[in-house]
Amino acid sequence: MHTSTLTLPARETKPRANGLTMMIDGGLPTAYFTDVVGSFAELIDVVKFGWGTSLVSPEVKYKIDAVTEAGIDFYFGGTLFEKFVSQDRFEDYLRLCERFGCRCIEVSNGTIALPNDRKAAYVARLAGEFRVFSEVGYKEPTRSETMRPQLWIDYIRQDLAAGAYRVITEARESGRSGICRPTGELRVGLIEEIAASGLDLGRVMFEAPNRDLQIHLIRRFGPDVSLGNIAPSDLASLETLRLGLRGDTFDAFDDLPELRDA
Repeated sequence: MHTSTLTLPARETKPRANGLTMMIDGGLPTAYFTDVVGSFAELIDVVKFGWGTSLVSPEVKYKIDAVTEAGIDFYFGGTLFEKFVSQDRFEDYLRLCERFGCRCIEVSNGTIALPNDRKAAYVARLAGEFRVFSEVGYKEPTRSETMRPQLWIDYIRQDLAAGAYRVITEARESGRSGICRPTGELRVGLIEEIAASGLDLGRVMFEAPNRDLQIHLIRRFGPDVSLGNIAPSDLASLETLRLGLRGDTFDAFDDLPELRDA
């Protein structure tokens, strides 16, 4: 990375335990994808191949080769997991993940009628073999908006107890569901209740597909909040927000006890 005489918030080097950035690939052309990975590998902790794009991308193996060579974890989107489960083909899904050498796996119930205790049972079953990213929240905006904060907290806690490496809070790629209202407005009250719940927030990843969400979450939780569904074009911008190098967070970290000279 570029060095300077600036004093900036401390950021762990990879492999990071805190402040993870999950980049979403919604089906980028292979050359574009590999260019992004080659340029910004230091800023990417894990790549999600969104939805079922891994099944319709003929060159997904080359993408996986690129992230593996760069030391970046990856997994297939939770919607693909749900599709296999809905057709009672969970074992086929495991074989697919094993064929591509997945070390990580996402378990979600954002689309299908899968009670959280059953979802947590999948987490527990997989946790011994994979690094499990579970997701809480629904993709349908009205259903998600009526989900009480205490249920979010209970489900996050249940998934963590089952062995999830990180629990992701749903926001979709549009930022209009889950922790957001259908208008795109962040459910600030929900975020504050999660923050006050006593959960280990270091094991929670907030989906933040747009700048407004990123700014709020970084200002609220600091530069080492874990954020997901980051577009490839936003990787550098997000890191500047984490480091106070953009006007939106310029003065947000002046009183942090741990700063570094960069």
